[in-house]
Amino acid sequence: MSKKTELLRTVKFTLFSISAGIIQILTFTLMNELLDLPYWPCYLTALILSVLWNFTLNRKFTFKSANNVPIAMMKVLGYYAVFTPLSTIMGNYLAEDLMWNEYLVTVLNMLLNFVTEYLFDRFVVFRDSIDTNVKKA
Repeated sequence: MSKKTELLRTVKFTLFSISAGIIQILTFTLMNELLDLPYWPCYLTALILSVLWNFTLNRKFTFKSANNVPIAMMKVLGYYAVFTPLSTIMGNYLAEDLMWNEYLVTVLNMLLNFVTEYLFDRFVVFRDSIDTNVKKA
């Protein structure tokens, strides 16, 4: 793969991640402000919605993968089986116990998620299936 192709893939992932981030922060804000819940249920709900959106778009448009969707989703589930508890517990600790601003904590979690998920998707989930769903002209 060329450097140009990888750069374009990274830009697409970034743009889709921004859209997922908007979904996440809007969901978090609505739940946090309107429902007056602790940090963790707001964060967890927002994260799940963001992940579903991001996975769907990146599989189809960024990585152009024709691999088995349930298998790819299971790999992503494996990533989130580690990321979600760690980020939820740490985020809740920072926001509730150390009194950090809950929006700052959420943005820090989002940035960590962005970097680590790109690497996991690129080198684990879609490693062998990148560009396998490209339509021939």
